[in-house]
Amino acid sequence: MTFSGRAGRSEYWWFQLFFWGLLLALFVLFGVVTDATRRPDGYSSSTTFIIVVIGLFILAMFLPQAALHVRRFHDRNMSGWWYFVAVILSFVPYIGRGAGIGILIVSALRGTEGPNKYGPDPLRPEGRAEVFA
Repeated sequence: MTFSGRAGRSEYWWFQLFFWGLLLALFVLFGVVTDATRRPDGYSSSTTFIIVVIGLFILAMFLPQAALHVRRFHDRNMSGWWYFVAVILSFVPYIGRGAGIGILIVSALRGTEGPNKYGPDPLRPEGRAEVFA
């Protein structure tokens, strides 16, 4: 995982499809197992295990998600620090929704054509860029 360079929209959306699809599958599995092993005194050990797996999955995906978002911002010729500012703002009440929508909008927009200061165009890598020019 790298925070440098650029990520195209297809890379971003395929990764999001993988992440949210697998997370949805884990939550469905959680619901099925919880329903099948319902106990009046609390969760069964298999339900607790699935909760731990979901937590570990989310924790393991934190850095790859952050790296992908930063590279997506780079593709728009924006500093990756804007992503971290938006993440911090997402913890502020009422502003958080706007920050999340802003991240989604930047991620959905087309990247700059040709090379920019963060590297060559991921769709046309034959062009060269002076990365720190």
